[in-house]
Amino acid sequence: MEKIPMLFAEISYEECFDDDKKAKRECIVVQGNIEVKLKAGEQLPDFISPGKAKFLGKEVYDRFHLYVDRNEMRMERDVIMVLPDRRTQIKLHKGDKLLILPVEGYVKTLIAGVGNRVRKSDSFAAVTTKKGEVHYLKPPKDGTVVYIDEFSSRPHYLYYLLPEE
Repeated sequence: MEKIPMLFAEISYEECFDDDKKAKRECIVVQGNIEVKLKAGEQLPDFISPGKAKFLGKEVYDRFHLYVDRNEMRMERDVIMVLPDRRTQIKLHKGDKLLILPVEGYVKTLIAGVGNRVRKSDSFAAVTTKKGEVHYLKPPKDGTVVYIDEFSSRPHYLYYLLPEE
């Protein structure tokens, strides 16, 4: 079974800490180039200024799509995805433009996973038609896969790709 990345989304100080400066939930605090990960019950370090810092709370991974404006395909909040190796992070900032790539067909095979870099010449998924023809889907731009959304009501996938500049 494949491990799922952890999702941290931007929240307010009050949602992350109580009156005693103890974390209510798992949070990442970012101030300048300093990043501190705190578990529930841990104290906010003295060198962090709540007025200057940004707070990201742990969320359910499947809620990622709630932080993306589907009309403009832009991030609505800052988000950090911690990949299953627990060392690699994908940082998305408010306003970052994403490519949303649908994968629809009779039989779908996902080739690229979350955190994989795909190029214009690489296939990220394969679709088999009812006639047995295989079509390989390629992205319009180079980028990194940040999320794969699966719809159970109508079985197909949406790839969320962060394009490279």
